[in-house]
Order: sequence, then structure tokens, then C-alpha cells
Amino acid sequence: MNRMVELETFNAEEESAEVSLRPDAWSEYIGQEQIKKNLGVFIQASKQRAEALDHVLFFGPPGLGKTTLALIIANEMNANIKVTAAPMIEKSGDLAAILTNLEEGDILFIDEIHRLSPAVEEILYSSMEDFRIDIIIGSGPAAQTVKIDIPRFTLIGATTRAGMLSNPLRDRFGMSFRMQFYSSAELAQIIAQASNKLNKEIINEACVEIAKRSRGTPRIALRLLRRVRDFADVADEPEIQHARTKYALNELGINSNGFDEMDLRLLRLLVSANGRAMGLSTIAAALSEDEGTVEDVLEPYLIANGYLERTAKGRRATRATYEILNMPFPETEGGIF
Repeated sequence: MNRMVELETFNAEEESAEVSLRPDAWSEYIGQEQIKKNLGVFIQASKQRAEALDHVLFFGPPGLGKTTLALIIANEMNANIKVTAAPMIEKSGDLAAILTNLEEGDILFIDEIHRLSPAVEEILYSSMEDFRIDIIIGSGPAAQTVKIDIPRFTLIGATTRAGMLSNPLRDRFGMSFRMQFYSSAELAQIIAQASNKLNKEIINEACVEIAKRSRGTPRIALRLLRRVRDFADVADEPEIQHARTKYALNELGINSNGFDEMDLRLLRLLVSANGRAMGLSTIAAALSEDEGTVEDVLEPYLIANGYLERTAKGRRATRATYEILNMPFPETEGGIF
């Protein structure tokens, strides 16, 4: 249980230092309109019945607001929220300790829930369905199973790899929502709103410029806003101008498509294959990166925007990639395109 206390303290410090730009109400949350609409209905219905909200699963690429939505749900439900991550729950006893300390209507948020071990998942099944956990005391012939009732609670799970969730766990979530990449217009609104919280004026053109280079991801947009603000502060500019924004982003190595050095290395690597597919392990070795990083961080935005495609034989660059790199498109590689 000490692990949970330490984690909550860390999160509180992080909130005050780095995540203060997160919205804490529906009125401040921009984007994911369909998810907000549906969640608003479910939350209102649960409050009218004075019941705990059904379990919720958010999945999608990192940085799209899964944790933020969980915090807003807690605010809307007037509920306490316990935040942890799956790698922190090493044994079934760790989860049992967390569950038995929940109160009626509390929310438990587990990030990267696909990384739970099978033994821990077994504890979750009965707690999610029957609000009861079975604990084995002792070993061998003297072992006994003790059933402990727990208060009705809401589990909110977040994952970047929904395909790695076991079917029994996925089926126990009453609501599942896929987070979508944000449009440039939505990101520009998020940036303008965040600049107000930072007490730094920013012109609309600068918001749009940052938004275009943020890969459809609010986390990246807010990170870039902070760095652009640093450039403006050092230059003693009272507001963030468009010219200063372009200069700062160029200095950071982020081009007009939102690609950084690693993205360009990946795209050039695929183009160098002259239309042939390249396996994930080969790509990871060539980039000196972990396969999970390539799959979860680099590829989602490139695939969503048509710069890369996955095939049965591996990854392959699309026509759009050749165009932005000003490279001739290999029309005759077996007619693959």
C-alpha cells in the first residue's frame, strides 16, 4: 500500500509542476467530441441513479488525453480517484491491497493496463463483475480461500495497445472508447487556452503553426508551446509571435509536417528499400530503437496520415512519403502500389 501512497504523492507534485495545463472540466476539454457526448450521458445517468459509473476503457496512441479524461470523470462524478500504472502492480496482493482500500463510488485508474500479469488479472475479474475478491491464505492442503466484499467502484483503464488486452478483461469493461488524433484547429484552441494558463500572450498564427507541427497530439502541442515560450522569454518578447514560433520549431528540428529527426530517419529508411517491405525488427535495429517505441510512438501518426503502411510482409513507404522527401516513386516494383 505504501507504493500507492508514494505514487499519489508523485502525481500530485507532477500536477502542480508539469501537468497544470490539463483541463479539469468538460467546458475546458477540447476535442474527442463524440466521446465527451457519450460519456456525458452515462455520467448523468449514473448520478441520477446514485450508482457508480460502469467500467471504462480508453485506448489509442499516447498523448491524446486518456489520463485527463479519467481525472475529469472523477470531477464530474464527485469521486475520489486512485491513480496507478500496471507495472507498479507486480503481485495479486498489491492489487488486493488497493481494492480493499477503495470506498463506495471511488475510481481506480490503471494506466497501460495491458501490462498486467495474468495472476493480477484474475483478481480483477471478480472485482469488476461481483465486487468481490478471492484471496488464498496458506499453501498446500491447508490453503483456504477467503472471499472479501469490496465497495462498488469504477475501473478506468488506459492502454496504447488494445490488442494486447486479454478478451476476458476487455469484455468486462462496460464502455470502450478509441481516442482519435486531433485536428489542427482543435490543437490551436488547446494551445491558445494553455497560453492563458501560462500567462503568455500568443497570436493566432503562432497557435496554428505549433498545431501543424504537433502530430495531432495535445501532449506534443503543449510541450512545444512551453519550448516556444522559452525562446520568446529569452528574446524579451511580451507575446509569442509567428516568426519567433517558426524559428524556435526549426531550431528544435521539427519540420512543417511535424516530423522530427527520428521520423525522417524512419521514412528515409523505408524509401531506401525502393518499394520493398521492411520488417519491424530490421527497422528497430537500423534506428537503434526498441520495437515497442517504433510501434507505439513513431508509427501511429505516420500510418494515420498515410505516410506509412503495414503489410503482411512488413512496413512500406507510401507515395506521400516519396513526395515529401522529393524522391521518385518506384512505379515498377512489381506493381505493388
